[in-house]
Amino acid sequence: MLPTYTKAQLALRNGQDRDEIWVAYRGTIYDVTRSRLWRKGQHYEHWAGQDLTDELPDAPHGEGVFGRFPVVGKLNLDGEASKG
Repeated sequence: MLPTYTKAQLALRNGQDRDEIWVAYRGTIYDVTRSRLWRKGQHYEHWAGQDLTDELPDAPHGEGVFGRFPVVGKLNLDGEASKG
């Protein structure tokens, strides 16, 4: 079972506060740290450590791009993290 993270915990994985670079999409959190397109926590006008679900319709690619990255957890919108 995957651990769950709050939005605040996800926000710390922005490539600035910590070395990890994570983004969320439809409740799933992906580790994009190894992507050259996410260096320093930014990918064009998008910032890491955020839920990108509402931003994807404006992207030149579809949701299939997330299949390239490892899943590290689930986003808990209720505000409580699980012990993973």
